This record gives sequence, C-alpha cells and structure tokens, in this order.
Amino acid sequence: MDDHPARELAASWQDHLSRDRRRSEHTVRAYAATAHRLIDFLGSHRGEAVTGETLTSLQAADLRAFLTKRRAAGLGNSSAARELSAVRGFLAFAAGETGREAAVPKLKGPKRPRSVPRPISPDEVVALAEDAAEDASEEWIAARDFAVLMLLYGSGLRVAEALGLTGSALPLGDAMTVTGKRNKTRIVPLLAPVRDAIERYLALCPYSTAKEQPLFRGARGGPLRGEIVRRAVRRARVRLGLSERTTPHALRHSFATHLLGRGADLRSLQELLGHASLSSTQIYTAVDTAHLMDVYRNAHPRASR
Repeated sequence: MDDHPARELAASWQDHLSRDRRRSEHTVRAYAATAHRLIDFLGSHRGEAVTGETLTSLQAADLRAFLTKRRAAGLGNSSAARELSAVRGFLAFAAGETGREAAVPKLKGPKRPRSVPRPISPDEVVALAEDAAEDASEEWIAARDFAVLMLLYGSGLRVAEALGLTGSALPLGDAMTVTGKRNKTRIVPLLAPVRDAIERYLALCPYSTAKEQPLFRGARGGPLRGEIVRRAVRRARVRLGLSERTTPHALRHSFATHLLGRGADLRSLQELLGHASLSSTQIYTAVDTAHLMDVYRNAHPRASR
C-alpha cells in the first residue's frame, strides 16, 4: 500500500530536518528514507493504512519487529542504532505535529562498538599527498590534490569543510574561518606549509577565485567533489602499501591525535575540530593511549611475557 497518510508527516519531517535543524543533505536523505521504511513496514505488518495515529500508538514490540526485519536484511549494530535514532526522532515529530502526547516506545538499541581511529604519521601524510599529486593528469590538479590533503591534516578539517571553502577565504593568513556542521563557524590555524601549498594551487588554477566561487575546483571548473578526493587517496594508499583505514577523514584524526600527543588540552581540541560536545573529542584520549600501548608492546623487554 503506497497511499499512507503518514507519508505527509515524513515529508514534513524531512523539511524540518533540512530547514529548521539544518542537518546535512546526507543526514536528511538517510533519515527520510528510514521514515518511509518504517511506514512501509507498518503498512505490511498491520495490513492497514498508516496514519499519524498509527505512529503515535506504536508499542515497543512494533519497533522491535521493525528492527528485526532490518537486521535480517544485513544491518550491523552501528547502522541499526542509527536507524533506531532516526525512528525515535520521526515518531517524536509525528506526535508533536498531530498534537498527541504519546511517548516514543522505549527500546534499548544495539551496542555500538566504539572504534578508535588510528593516526597516520606525518611522514605518511606527506607521502600520501605527494603520491596523489604525482598521479594527477595536469599540474594544477596535482597542486590542488596536494593542497587539499595537506589542509585536511594541517588544520583538521572535514572533507566537506575544505571543499566548501570559497574565494572569500582569501587572502590567506595564519588562520581561516571554516563553516562546519549545522552552519557553525570556527577559526582554524593555517600552517605555513599548508598556506604555501594552497597558494601554489591558486597560482596554477585556471579558474576564477572570486569570493562567491569555490576555492577548490574540479577538472571542468565546477566545485571539487569529495569522491574525487577519496578516489585519489585510495589509489595513493594502494601504491604506498598503506592501510585501508588511510582515508581523507583519517587525516583529521591524525591532526587531533598529534596535537593531543604534543600537549593540547581537550577543550582547545574540541574548538579546533568543531565538535559540538566534549564527548566527541574524548575519543582521542583513547587514540593516544592505544599509541602508547603499541610503543610499550614493541619496546618493553617484558611486554610479551
């Protein structure tokens, strides 16, 4: 059954996430898909049209059945936890929109393993950037790829943040303003080698650097896409024999880990990374501990006993 009245609520929730909550396009798309999956499941599960009343009268058993079906389709713990989070958000929105006070059914989500990002050494970062540049088809593209990767590591940017920069960031100084998640801005440092790499790219780039234009351009002049950066890194890491965990985002992890290892406090690191909460930054204490344990195991004469 495709004509469920609840689809209007799903569409309104999608607009709310995008317009009012300012979530990323990827998040909005994923959460909306979850809402429609839930509606489809309930229509089949109950054999009737799904309405706002249906959504606000669900029991924990209904959500458990939905998650069981999703897990049977191959959903892992982390994805299942995200799916449940999206469902809870949608049901809470539906209750508010329909004027009902029904509570979202309580259901304990699956445990998500807390993965600890592994840092890349500074030498590996430079080797990765240089190798990606050497594989480029044109000199200005080589300079671009090198500059982007050095920026991710040197300033701890997310890929989307780096590619979202425009000509308004010019002229470059010792720091730059970056717009992160939910349109929050922050100041990040711009080290001399990173600044030099960007300026070399700009000197070679055949396209305009006007304030409203993207700073990093694709081969045909449009905005550089994240997939192009990820593809360049994949090819470079294979040629260099680096781990599959060597991704553009891993450069941001390395930035954080190396700063922490040199004495940066968590609050300062939180500001530099643009984390909304300190708990997101605290994972890097585990990174540093893991690194120390690796050193211990490899160096201490009694470590293997």
